[in-house]
Amino acid sequence: MTLLTTALTDAALRAGVWLTTNTTPSPSPTFGSYTGDEDLITPGWVGFAITFLIAAATVLLVLDMTRRVRRTRYRGEIREKLEAEAADGDSPRKAE
Repeated sequence: MTLLTTALTDAALRAGVWLTTNTTPSPSPTFGSYTGDEDLITPGWVGFAITFLIAAATVLLVLDMTRRVRRTRYRGEIREKLEAEAADGDSPRKAE
């Protein structure tokens, strides 16, 4: 089994070396020639709308998370109070 593993590893390495040495680099693609000022290119109203929607969703998620954490904390406090009252009710009282 070791001889087979070594042969496969050697074949894979040789194939990788062959692929990387026998390829010719291609020039970078050109998508047309823009002759205007590249600083004036903006995402437009679509980019603004997408950014606004992501920001609004984030704000709504933060508000919902805060509400859920607060509700969980209040439930824990009420549970502790009820347990404390139940423990006080179970203890015997002094007769006066």
